[in-house]
Amino acid sequence: MDYGILSVIPILVLIVGALLTKRISEMMIIASVIGAVFVYKGDFFTGYITMMYSVLSNPTYQFILINLMCFGALSLQFQKSGALIGFRSLIQKLSKGPLTPLLLAWILNFLLFMNGYLSILVTSFAIRDTTDQQRIPREHLAFQVGCMCPSVSTLVPITSWTVFTVGLLREQGLGFTDYLHSIPLMFFPILLVTLNFLLALGLFPKVGALKEAWQRTKSGGDAYLEEPGMAKIMEVEPVSEDKMSSAWNFVIPIVVLIAVVLLFDNSLIHGLLAGIVTQLILYLLQKLMTPEEFVNNLFKGAASMSRIAIIIFFAYLLNEANKAMGFTEFLISLAGPSFPPFLLPLIVFVIVGFTAFATSGYWVIQVITIPIFISLAASLQVDYRLIIAATMSGVTFGSIFCFYSDVLFMVAAGTGVSNMRQISISAPYILSITGMTAVAYVIAGLLF
Repeated sequence: MDYGILSVIPILVLIVGALLTKRISEMMIIASVIGAVFVYKGDFFTGYITMMYSVLSNPTYQFILINLMCFGALSLQFQKSGALIGFRSLIQKLSKGPLTPLLLAWILNFLLFMNGYLSILVTSFAIRDTTDQQRIPREHLAFQVGCMCPSVSTLVPITSWTVFTVGLLREQGLGFTDYLHSIPLMFFPILLVTLNFLLALGLFPKVGALKEAWQRTKSGGDAYLEEPGMAKIMEVEPVSEDKMSSAWNFVIPIVVLIAVVLLFDNSLIHGLLAGIVTQLILYLLQKLMTPEEFVNNLFKGAASMSRIAIIIFFAYLLNEANKAMGFTEFLISLAGPSFPPFLLPLIVFVIVGFTAFATSGYWVIQVITIPIFISLAASLQVDYRLIIAATMSGVTFGSIFCFYSDVLFMVAAGTGVSNMRQISISAPYILSITGMTAVAYVIAGLLF
């Protein structure tokens, strides 16, 4: 069945409702139920349960769920062992020189390039106490980490994101070399990485809500501002200042984690489990905790991620409804068949970006759009590099600016800054770069 304009209604309910009520969890549930009503009509109750089973059997959601539980466990062990305080002490020593905490965070995102979730949570937990102590607004750290994760995952050609995209390109007769050649044309993530570097150095003006946050800390306000009425995405225990162990108790599990990820073909799950086992050996040998305490921390840390796991679950339910209603296909059809070939990169950027923003399904979006736009580029004789680059720029935009994307939820889990607060901070910068990127793709379309 062709739902046409009706396919937009669940997304509109979510966006408008979340902006008005600031209750993302409740609006996510309502929007997913509305989607199920459209798809299954009178049998929507049974259909909704069918969608639940479909999401639970989705390998991507399974990956996210295991990810979250392992990260929750890993993070709490770092706190309880005193390793986080030890590493923070090391960061503080480094930040007394030319390397400010924000610049250190910027560098860490590149060092942890192989997986976005790893980059977000490790950087957030490692840096946030130091930025708090130096009266840097937690919102700035959240903005930077949230921007850098998808951007680096797109620009570095051996991340989990790019491996996925290259696999889709191979199905179209293209491959790794084509992706590599498209990287210099990925204007959106390149501009975003550059912007965050300049902001970290204090060489770019702070505007809007970010400027207000800096004014708050300079006038004696808290670096981390509790937001009234906003439910916590993750239950994070306050870090105990009384317990400190060696920074190596933080560094060694992370190094093992990264090494195992690379050894097992970029499998973050392998790395996380290896990191937890390394913690077990290190902390028990040093008598930092008993076996019983370690197991209790393991379960408690995993449980702290339950809320974010449930919210992402409902996001996937909504995405199931969107797929059934043909939401992405409807947006693509709006472009129409008659347009100058030089506008195709701009159209790809806009459609992919808006669809990723509206659905948060930026991996799914690539599955749908890459075959369509690569074929269209061939028929219009448009350079493939521009289409790949515009697609990845759109995906990066959607993952950063969709207020219910897993990226923003991960940033909220790591920094404590809510997803809606992140959007208010990032909006002036993201929208400005979006406009610049659109102009760049028009010019590139004329030149290539």
